[in-house]
Amino acid sequence: MPGSYDTNRPMSFKLRFAITALIAAAVFSGSCRVAEVGRHSDEWLVRHIGAEPDTLNPLTSTDAYSSTILDDVYETLVRRNPDTLELDPLLATSWEISEDGMVITFHMREDARYTDGVPVTAHDMEYCYRKIMDPKVDCPHQRNYYSDILEVEVPDDFTIKFTYREPYFRALELCGGLQSIPRHLFEKSADFNNSEHNRAPVGSGPYKLKKWVTGQKIIMERNEDYWGKKPETTRIVYKFIQQPSTALIELKKRHLDLMGLSALQWVKQTDGARFKRAFRKERYYTPNYSYIGWNMRRPPFSDKLVRRAMTMLLDRETILETIRFGLGKVVSGNAFINSPYYDSDIKPWPYDPAAAKKLLDEAGWVDSDGDGIRDKDGKPFAFEFLISSGSVFADQISTILQRELKKVGISMEVRRLEWATFLKLITERDFDAATLAWSLSVETDPFQLWHSSQAEAGSNFVGFVNEEADKIIVENRRSFDMNKRVELMKRFHAILHEEQPYTFLLCSPSLVAIHKRFDNVIIHKLGIETREWTLNRMWTEE
Repeated sequence: MPGSYDTNRPMSFKLRFAITALIAAAVFSGSCRVAEVGRHSDEWLVRHIGAEPDTLNPLTSTDAYSSTILDDVYETLVRRNPDTLELDPLLATSWEISEDGMVITFHMREDARYTDGVPVTAHDMEYCYRKIMDPKVDCPHQRNYYSDILEVEVPDDFTIKFTYREPYFRALELCGGLQSIPRHLFEKSADFNNSEHNRAPVGSGPYKLKKWVTGQKIIMERNEDYWGKKPETTRIVYKFIQQPSTALIELKKRHLDLMGLSALQWVKQTDGARFKRAFRKERYYTPNYSYIGWNMRRPPFSDKLVRRAMTMLLDRETILETIRFGLGKVVSGNAFINSPYYDSDIKPWPYDPAAAKKLLDEAGWVDSDGDGIRDKDGKPFAFEFLISSGSVFADQISTILQRELKKVGISMEVRRLEWATFLKLITERDFDAATLAWSLSVETDPFQLWHSSQAEAGSNFVGFVNEEADKIIVENRRSFDMNKRVELMKRFHAILHEEQPYTFLLCSPSLVAIHKRFDNVIIHKLGIETREWTLNRMWTEE
């Protein structure tokens, strides 16, 4: 499952490609070289990330690796409280919402500055919105969320007003989630998508970019002029290390302070007394799920009977127990398994090869010529399965699936690709099947992933088109009644279960190792927040 998993995002305004915690250390691209070997400053936090971001532009980036870094650079009007899950002020000091929920007015703080000294104003927030809605800007994954805004007004430098053409229950979160990108800098770029500030971001957050060493690391330096409470760590170093085994070696050498662990590393490779003296291990659930996506534009996956058969040929429970050591839960739908939107009464399709073979027969895929491969209309049941070359879990899943499919007369070729190439084929819809994961927002709005309008330019990569599902998705967006949204999302869950555009795999906990020289490490409902950590200057391993 290619992507990256963000272990430190207090709020998610965008869906991100992610590897869920089941493979948090199974990284995908970038160099295996490790920089800064040796002891680092006690005031630094050195983190492992598995792939080098393509960009640090908050509008055009799509992976959780860049999101992890950008959360400390560009700020938003509001942020989700990691414990209460309510929306708290950040750059906004207050806001008003009209009685019908369609007009939201934010009042901004006046002491926030970009790291070049220029004040952050409402004009920057408006600029962010305008860029999102600009069809020339490469951010269709965000654009659909703001398509119902009728008008954006800036009455003064520190007030911004959004007017919707129809109700949207996530309006406060989405408008409040616009990033404070510096208009005065980006306006000078001839091409927003390829601006020089994509690799040299200038934000108002607690950290600023010090150095980007291609293929090795990104170094963030504390913003000493930050308007809010400054973190104790003076630098955050993000090291790009492709192989999980290499990253774990660096962790054990004390060259890393924070790393996501694979299930194997959690259970078998970090249980020694010396490791426990230096590191604490934590696990927690955040909204995520892994899946296999079937490109419904291409036969045989255009047939729901075939898709269901594929699901029933994969023993997910055994995979959970043997590969994941029981760390996680098999899921049957798209909502976060611990939320009210997830219908726990809908059980995952069972592992049942006999039933799967009957479904394939019913769909017309039979071995008509006796060559051991099922065929239909003269075409063999053969397809290509894309995985990212660095993902251990994806490699394991593909091996298991390939073996099971061979038993029933299906030929599957596994194609391993570097992350950037993999992502390009997915976004261009040029694939048969692939395994991925999603890191989600707290609230459930499946528009970006599942509405038919997103099949060509959004994140509906598998081409799912269902008239009833479209109606449910739109109705869900317009309702402020949570009980009604729960009812709608459970019906939507049932549709996905019947149609099987994805084989839903697992919701997995984040598994992280954290050096014990950091104190105040709190496990919130939404995970960890490194900026609140303090330094135990008296810590020694012995």
